[in-house]
Amino acid sequence: MTTNMDNNIKITFQAFSVLIFFLLHLPNHVASNTNNEPWLTTTEHEHEPTPTPWPEQFHALLYMNLTTTHLQLSDLWYDWPKGRNVNIFQKQLGIVLYDIEWNNGTSFYYTLGADAQCQMVDFGVGIPRPDFLDGAHYLGQVVTDGFLCNVWEKVEFIWYYEDVVTKRPVRWDFYDGISSHVMTFEVGAVLPDSVVQAPAYCFIDPAVENASSTLSRV
Repeated sequence: MTTNMDNNIKITFQAFSVLIFFLLHLPNHVASNTNNEPWLTTTEHEHEPTPTPWPEQFHALLYMNLTTTHLQLSDLWYDWPKGRNVNIFQKQLGIVLYDIEWNNGTSFYYTLGADAQCQMVDFGVGIPRPDFLDGAHYLGQVVTDGFLCNVWEKVEFIWYYEDVVTKRPVRWDFYDGISSHVMTFEVGAVLPDSVVQAPAYCFIDPAVENASSTLSRV
Protein backbone atom coordinates (compact mmCIF):
# COMPACT_ATOMS: atom_id res chain seq x y z
CA MET A 1 0.00 0.00 0.00
CA THR A 2 1.36 3.41 -0.90
CA THR A 3 1.82 5.68 2.13
CA ASN A 4 2.10 9.46 2.43
CA MET A 5 5.77 8.91 3.16
CA ASP A 6 6.18 7.02 -0.12
CA ASN A 7 4.44 9.79 -2.07
CA ASN A 8 6.46 12.54 -0.42
CA ILE A 9 9.72 10.77 -1.13
CA LYS A 10 8.70 10.11 -4.73
CA ILE A 11 7.94 13.80 -5.30
CA THR A 12 11.19 14.88 -3.65
CA PHE A 13 13.18 12.19 -5.45
CA GLN A 14 11.82 13.15 -8.86
CA ALA A 15 12.35 16.88 -8.35
CA PHE A 16 15.90 16.60 -7.07
CA SER A 17 17.02 13.91 -9.50
CA VAL A 18 16.00 16.12 -12.41
CA LEU A 19 17.54 19.19 -10.75
CA ILE A 20 20.89 17.51 -10.19
CA PHE A 21 20.97 16.09 -13.71
CA PHE A 22 20.31 19.45 -15.36
CA LEU A 23 22.57 21.56 -13.16
CA LEU A 24 25.55 19.24 -13.28
CA HIS A 25 25.43 17.57 -16.69
CA LEU A 26 23.91 19.86 -19.25
CA PRO A 27 26.31 22.23 -21.04
CA ASN A 28 26.33 25.90 -20.09
CA HIS A 29 24.71 26.98 -23.34
CA VAL A 30 22.71 30.18 -23.68
CA ALA A 31 19.01 30.00 -24.44
CA SER A 32 17.41 32.07 -27.19
CA ASN A 33 17.09 35.76 -26.34
CA THR A 34 13.35 36.28 -26.00
CA ASN A 35 11.27 38.47 -23.76
CA ASN A 36 7.75 37.16 -23.70
CA GLU A 37 7.00 38.36 -20.17
CA PRO A 38 5.29 41.77 -20.18
CA TRP A 39 6.36 42.36 -16.58
CA LEU A 40 10.05 41.91 -17.39
CA THR A 41 12.07 45.09 -17.94
CA THR A 42 15.08 44.60 -20.15
CA THR A 43 17.86 47.10 -19.57
CA GLU A 44 20.90 48.04 -21.59
CA HIS A 45 24.18 47.14 -19.91
CA GLU A 46 27.69 47.66 -21.18
CA HIS A 47 28.40 44.38 -19.46
CA GLU A 48 25.43 42.18 -18.63
CA PRO A 49 25.30 41.22 -14.94
CA THR A 50 26.14 37.67 -14.01
CA PRO A 51 24.61 35.71 -11.12
CA THR A 52 26.59 35.75 -7.90
CA PRO A 53 27.97 32.28 -7.10
CA TRP A 54 26.51 30.67 -4.02
CA PRO A 55 28.60 31.05 -0.86
CA GLU A 56 30.44 27.84 -0.10
CA GLN A 57 28.43 27.56 3.12
CA PHE A 58 25.03 29.07 3.91
CA HIS A 59 21.72 28.48 5.61
CA ALA A 60 18.41 29.53 4.05
CA LEU A 61 14.74 29.14 4.91
CA LEU A 62 12.59 28.61 1.82
CA TYR A 63 8.86 28.89 1.34
CA MET A 64 7.97 26.53 -1.50
CA ASN A 65 4.86 26.37 -3.66
CA LEU A 66 4.66 22.93 -5.24
CA THR A 67 2.98 21.96 -8.49
CA THR A 68 0.68 19.70 -6.46
CA THR A 69 -0.87 22.94 -5.08
CA HIS A 70 0.57 22.01 -1.69
CA LEU A 71 3.05 24.12 0.25
CA GLN A 72 6.15 23.25 2.22
CA LEU A 73 8.98 24.88 4.13
CA SER A 74 12.58 23.93 3.47
CA ASP A 75 15.39 24.40 5.98
CA LEU A 76 18.32 24.44 3.54
CA TRP A 77 21.95 23.99 4.63
CA TYR A 78 24.46 24.13 1.75
CA ASP A 79 28.03 23.11 2.56
CA TRP A 80 30.36 22.78 -0.43
CA PRO A 81 33.62 22.21 1.56
CA LYS A 82 32.02 19.25 3.36
CA GLY A 83 30.36 18.02 0.17
CA ARG A 84 26.79 18.01 1.39
CA ASN A 85 23.46 19.71 0.83
CA VAL A 86 20.73 19.31 3.45
CA ASN A 87 17.03 20.03 3.03
CA ILE A 88 14.71 19.54 6.00
CA PHE A 89 11.21 19.73 4.56
CA GLN A 90 8.15 20.53 6.64
CA LYS A 91 5.24 19.27 4.57
CA GLN A 92 2.05 21.28 4.88
CA LEU A 93 0.10 19.76 7.80
CA GLY A 94 2.28 16.69 7.34
CA ILE A 95 5.57 15.02 8.02
CA VAL A 96 9.09 16.41 8.39
CA LEU A 97 11.24 14.84 5.66
CA TYR A 98 15.05 14.91 5.86
CA ASP A 99 16.94 15.04 2.56
CA ILE A 100 20.70 14.61 3.00
CA GLU A 101 22.64 14.85 -0.29
CA TRP A 102 26.34 14.05 -0.57
CA ASN A 103 28.91 14.90 -3.22
CA ASN A 104 29.57 11.20 -3.83
CA GLY A 105 26.11 10.99 -5.41
CA THR A 106 24.36 9.37 -2.44
CA SER A 107 21.22 10.88 -0.94
CA PHE A 108 19.20 9.80 2.09
CA TYR A 109 15.50 10.60 2.52
CA TYR A 110 14.12 9.75 5.95
CA THR A 111 11.71 10.62 8.74
CA LEU A 112 12.13 10.31 12.49
CA GLY A 113 9.84 8.96 15.18
CA ALA A 114 7.80 5.82 15.80
CA ASP A 115 6.96 5.23 12.13
CA ALA A 116 10.37 6.28 10.84
CA GLN A 117 11.24 5.29 7.30
CA CYS A 118 14.25 5.80 5.05
CA GLN A 119 15.24 5.57 1.42
CA MET A 120 18.78 5.72 0.08
CA VAL A 121 19.30 6.79 -3.54
CA ASP A 122 22.49 6.79 -5.60
CA PHE A 123 22.19 9.57 -8.19
CA GLY A 124 25.71 9.05 -9.52
CA VAL A 125 26.43 12.80 -9.37
CA GLY A 126 27.12 15.18 -6.52
CA ILE A 127 25.54 18.37 -5.23
CA PRO A 128 25.32 21.55 -7.37
CA ARG A 129 28.51 23.58 -7.56
CA PRO A 130 28.52 27.14 -6.16
CA ASP A 131 28.81 28.39 -9.76
CA PHE A 132 26.06 26.17 -11.17
CA LEU A 133 24.50 29.21 -12.86
CA ASP A 134 27.55 29.90 -15.03
CA GLY A 135 26.37 30.38 -18.59
CA ALA A 136 22.83 31.37 -17.60
CA HIS A 137 21.05 33.78 -19.94
CA TYR A 138 20.29 37.24 -18.55
CA LEU A 139 16.66 38.27 -19.04
CA GLY A 140 16.45 41.68 -17.36
CA GLN A 141 14.97 43.08 -14.16
CA VAL A 142 11.67 42.52 -12.38
CA VAL A 143 10.16 43.27 -8.98
CA THR A 144 9.27 40.02 -7.21
CA ASP A 145 8.36 39.52 -3.56
CA GLY A 146 8.90 43.28 -3.19
CA PHE A 147 12.54 43.23 -4.35
CA LEU A 148 14.02 44.58 -7.58
CA CYS A 149 15.84 41.58 -9.02
CA ASN A 150 18.05 40.63 -11.92
CA VAL A 151 16.68 37.50 -13.57
CA TRP A 152 18.53 34.69 -15.34
CA GLU A 153 17.34 31.55 -17.06
CA LYS A 154 19.37 28.41 -17.67
CA VAL A 155 18.55 25.71 -20.21
CA GLU A 156 14.86 26.57 -19.91
CA PHE A 157 14.93 24.68 -16.62
CA ILE A 158 15.52 27.23 -13.86
CA TRP A 159 14.67 30.93 -13.51
CA TYR A 160 16.79 32.61 -10.84
CA TYR A 161 15.98 35.96 -9.18
CA GLU A 162 18.76 37.89 -7.39
CA ASP A 163 18.38 41.15 -5.46
CA VAL A 164 19.99 43.96 -7.47
CA VAL A 165 21.42 45.66 -4.38
CA THR A 166 22.43 42.88 -1.98
CA LYS A 167 23.12 40.16 -4.58
CA ARG A 168 21.25 37.68 -2.41
CA PRO A 169 18.91 35.13 -4.01
CA VAL A 170 15.25 36.08 -3.64
CA ARG A 171 13.50 33.32 -5.55
CA TRP A 172 14.01 30.51 -8.06
CA ASP A 173 11.46 28.73 -10.22
CA PHE A 174 11.68 25.43 -12.06
CA TYR A 175 10.21 24.54 -15.43
CA ASP A 176 7.56 22.35 -13.79
CA GLY A 177 6.12 25.24 -11.77
CA ILE A 178 7.79 24.62 -8.40
CA SER A 179 8.67 28.01 -6.92
CA SER A 180 11.02 28.62 -3.97
CA HIS A 181 11.02 31.95 -2.13
CA VAL A 182 13.99 32.80 0.10
CA MET A 183 12.85 33.98 3.54
CA THR A 184 16.27 34.13 5.26
CA PHE A 185 19.81 33.79 3.92
CA GLU A 186 22.69 33.35 6.38
CA VAL A 187 26.15 33.19 4.82
CA GLY A 188 28.70 31.00 6.61
CA ALA A 189 26.23 29.06 8.77
CA VAL A 190 27.10 25.37 9.16
CA LEU A 191 24.87 22.52 10.31
CA PRO A 192 26.44 20.30 13.03
CA ASP A 193 27.78 17.01 11.69
CA SER A 194 25.61 15.05 14.12
CA VAL A 195 22.44 16.27 12.39
CA VAL A 196 23.43 15.01 8.94
CA GLN A 197 24.27 11.45 9.97
CA ALA A 198 21.61 9.16 8.51
CA PRO A 199 19.97 6.95 11.17
CA ALA A 200 20.89 3.29 11.48
CA TYR A 201 17.65 2.06 9.90
CA CYS A 202 18.75 3.61 6.60
CA PHE A 203 21.30 0.83 6.30
CA ILE A 204 19.01 -2.16 6.99
CA ASP A 205 18.60 -4.65 4.14
CA PRO A 206 15.39 -3.69 2.26
CA ALA A 207 14.38 -7.34 2.27
CA VAL A 208 14.13 -7.39 6.05
CA GLU A 209 10.55 -7.19 7.33
CA ASN A 210 10.65 -4.17 9.59
CA ALA A 211 8.48 -1.09 10.05
CA SER A 212 11.64 1.00 9.85
CA SER A 213 13.22 -0.81 6.93
CA THR A 214 14.57 0.98 3.90
CA LEU A 215 11.90 1.95 1.40
CA SER A 216 11.99 0.41 -2.03
CA ARG A 217 13.55 2.59 -4.70
CA VAL A 218 11.25 4.55 -7.01
